[in-house]
Amino acid sequence: MSFISRISPRINNGSQFLTDEQIRHFAPSVFAETAHESRSQKFAYIPTMDVLAGLRREGFEVTRVSQGRSRIPGKAEFTKHMIRLRRADDTGVRVLGMTFAEVVLRNAHDGTSAYKLDAGLMRLVCLNGMVAPAGARGSLSIPHKGDVVGRVIDGTFTVIDDSMRAIGQAEEWQQIQLSHDESRALANAAHTVRFADSEGVVETPIQADQLLRARRREDASSDLWTTFNRIQENALRGGLSAMGRDANNALRRTTTREINGIDANVRLNQALFALAEEMARLKA
Repeated sequence: MSFISRISPRINNGSQFLTDEQIRHFAPSVFAETAHESRSQKFAYIPTMDVLAGLRREGFEVTRVSQGRSRIPGKAEFTKHMIRLRRADDTGVRVLGMTFAEVVLRNAHDGTSAYKLDAGLMRLVCLNGMVAPAGARGSLSIPHKGDVVGRVIDGTFTVIDDSMRAIGQAEEWQQIQLSHDESRALANAAHTVRFADSEGVVETPIQADQLLRARRREDASSDLWTTFNRIQENALRGGLSAMGRDANNALRRTTTREINGIDANVRLNQALFALAEEMARLKA
């Protein structure tokens, strides 16, 4: 996933099902009527809306959408988009703070992405929109050829099962209490995942303990599920500040930005979920 797109600021909050008009407002590239002109005749154009129509017939509805930007003139209407869907009859897992099993669908009409499916969880109390690894497979990738609509629908049912299993994990994590040192160990690992460069070097003045700060009263618990949620939200949402030094050794305040790249968002989400899984295994 070499193309890192930037999510449009026109992003909805995921608390209700979206109409086609709303989807078009947030992610017009979903409605691209052809493939981008850069694609050859070998590229099979499969409209995202055809896939959504098939998923809606199977009882899935769109809860959240975003799309990438492009610096290439005329390409923005074909760029990568991400769509979150869940079953229309899903009332949420209330014990986890209204958490829903979702499917995360990614696609592009400019050749930067096949159809990709990931298991997702949406916690409405904070709209985290976490993405869980889809079993041992990672992302389920479906190239632009053949019966794409049918394979995406089949894959969606497979991935939603993974999402339900992730909810089962989350319920187990809620029963696992972490000590102060265990919480810090999880935060330290997440800190490296979030801030290390390609060689594993971390230079940010942001401290690992800042990832543990609760943004709301109900997230102050020390169980693994709640601790993971704090870390996940702080790592992705940005807004963490610390004093550091610039290249001239002058004091400078650093504030983290929200992770807006579609693929970067998925990768970080999956990595953090994997860290929490490992902590659960260690505690077991």
